Amino acid sequence: MRIFMLGWEFPPYISGGLGTACEGLTRGLTQKGAQITFVLPRPVNGGPSPTVKVLSPRQVRLARQRLAAEATEKISFHVVPTTLSTPYQATAAVTAAPSIAAQPPDQENADEGQDLGLTSETPAITRYGGDLMSEAQRYAELCVALAKHEQFDVIHAHDWLTFPAAMAVAAATGKPFVAHVHSTEFDRAGESHLHRQIFDIERDGLQNANRIIAVSHLTRRILETRYSIDPARIDVIYNAVENGGPVRVQPRLAAIRSSDRIVLYLGRITMQKGPEYFITAAKKVLDVIDDVKFIMAGSGDMVKEVMNLAARQGIGGKVLFTGFLHGADVHRVFEMADVYVMPSVSEPFGIAALEAITHDVPVIISRQSGVSEVVKHALKVDFWDTDEIANKIIAVLRHPPLARMLTEQADMEIRTLTWSGAAERCLACYDRACAAITA
Repeated sequence: MRIFMLGWEFPPYISGGLGTACEGLTRGLTQKGAQITFVLPRPVNGGPSPTVKVLSPRQVRLARQRLAAEATEKISFHVVPTTLSTPYQATAAVTAAPSIAAQPPDQENADEGQDLGLTSETPAITRYGGDLMSEAQRYAELCVALAKHEQFDVIHAHDWLTFPAAMAVAAATGKPFVAHVHSTEFDRAGESHLHRQIFDIERDGLQNANRIIAVSHLTRRILETRYSIDPARIDVIYNAVENGGPVRVQPRLAAIRSSDRIVLYLGRITMQKGPEYFITAAKKVLDVIDDVKFIMAGSGDMVKEVMNLAARQGIGGKVLFTGFLHGADVHRVFEMADVYVMPSVSEPFGIAALEAITHDVPVIISRQSGVSEVVKHALKVDFWDTDEIANKIIAVLRHPPLARMLTEQADMEIRTLTWSGAAERCLACYDRACAAITA
């Protein structure tokens, strides 16, 4: 199976779980013999395996120059420079108190990033330039141009930003289009702040897709009720996690004493993730237990608001903001944690909870999350119930046998969640999409 895959995140350029999911899924697919061309709207370097080819404006320009120099064939590449970085609301990385330093990209990737004005000092989540809709259209034009010179059987598009490109490529080639939904506008913005234009793009993409992949049954219900999608066209394929070897434990932050217990929030600091509920619960925990520090690892449009909330609650000295983390620093912060809390208001899946479990960290997750469908040995709460969140944090910190039971049982559960298994289900979805075209 040859796959033309479209996405706006791929390591090392990531702003959240989507990039992690794209990398894991492509690895699983290539292990099954698939060949993948991944089109990314930013400079990238290589891919996870020899059978994954990652294309971006810079790669196209270099290829055009090389072919012109060799004069061996005539191929017209349409290069569309893009300032697109992320469709998430923009913020600079913010650090308060001693932080875990972000790991800089390697020099080759840093050099490529200069084509878009990126440097090793640029935060992982940056302001997108110009009009986002125009950038999405330019990305679509790039994809159509690239598709003319690629051989593939199916188009696989991740989230709304790539749907216009997928529809354009499908129209130009007649190939089936599979839409992979990791998050909807209802998850990201909520009912009251819905971006109508993004919703319209999502709806059009979903209605035109031959098959749809939802990362959870929670997401599938949203697609059925909010977008009027026939459930017979939707396949639920859960995300997975890599079960690697032991991680080397590094020293704790200077601001954290060896006697401190650590409660971790790791994710974007934005409305969808419920950071204000984490701070409110933190205050209630600290009213009962003093030797606890709360780490908020991530960037987002609510960073300043959440910092001010912690200050107003009188717990500013107990909450450490690290900014966006990636690579070794993510492993490091999980190794420090005694409990991980995910108070998301609407979480289509929640890969970070799986990552916590692989680091033997007990997890507290909102019932409004897809990961709660597959992890039974987690403490589950409603995101708005900060009393219950605080009670469960206290229970885990005070009762080590409870923490051990949660981690041991959850670790056994998630061993069945593999990218190889997700890839098998994706391949079956592709077959159904191809059958829909020929029917």
